[in-house]
Amino acid sequence: MSLPADLRTSVDAALATRPDAPRVVAADLVGGGCINHGVRLTLSSGGFAFLKWNPRSPPGMFEAEIQGLRALAAPGIARIPEPWSHGSSPSGAWLLMEYVPRGSSTDRASGSPDLLLARHLAVLHATHPGEGGLPWGWSHDNWIGSVPQANPPRRTWGTFWADERLEPRYRAAHAAGHFHDAGGRDIEEVIARTEGILADVGPAESGVIHGDLWGGNAYVGHGGRPVLIDPAVYRGHGEVDLAMTELFGGFGPGFYRAYHDLRIVPPAYESHRRALYQLYYLLVHVNLFGSSYVRGCVEAARTVLAAWG
Repeated sequence: MSLPADLRTSVDAALATRPDAPRVVAADLVGGGCINHGVRLTLSSGGFAFLKWNPRSPPGMFEAEIQGLRALAAPGIARIPEPWSHGSSPSGAWLLMEYVPRGSSTDRASGSPDLLLARHLAVLHATHPGEGGLPWGWSHDNWIGSVPQANPPRRTWGTFWADERLEPRYRAAHAAGHFHDAGGRDIEEVIARTEGILADVGPAESGVIHGDLWGGNAYVGHGGRPVLIDPAVYRGHGEVDLAMTELFGGFGPGFYRAYHDLRIVPPAYESHRRALYQLYYLLVHVNLFGSSYVRGCVEAARTVLAAWG
């Protein structure tokens, strides 16, 4: 495909500052994204890069993604694409980064990707220095897809999850015409009780989380090394990532065995916390895609209420 001329000029100017000063030779569409345009760039140096852009991205979106990628990379076990540059042109804001290709079927069939991903997340989820002494939140707000995430540091996890995750997404969905029935009342009751439901999750369980860990944001690279992309990071409860992996599938049983070997996952996760964390992601999907996710939200809320009594 052909990049818009203004975008290509802007990206070439950024590439000119790199040690080998390559230029864009070709651009090939990369599937999978529903928020941004994404292409693999062939460079005059013989290498590749990945470019994403969005003509309607809000200010700061790609800067927040760069910060998230760098936070994800800290354990050094999984592969995280290195962000190279970002900027804007009349065609939209853009982010240029390292291109990390997918591995072969042999790479995917080996047992190492599951184990390495579990190790990476276990380390990440145990990285819990707080912002200004507060264990939950992040230094900047960011986005999950095109949905904003506010991350003000909070002292208690239940307050953060209720006020900064469930409440805003539920109110946006309600304003769009969803949940004007008993299902909405169930979700409202869950939100009202979330601080108490999560009172047993203390500061020692705070860690950096990916924040949007579905199967499309993790893949196997060459040599069986897992690759993580498109973060929505903040300091949260590691079980949030675990719950998201189970919502839409894509993660094998070896991953879960390895993660459970490395970190204790208590019965509360199975009985109600998984559903409570998945409720947020289902609400995000209502905000993005509409009514087909309403039933899942109500079922998750009722699972929480049934377990919590």
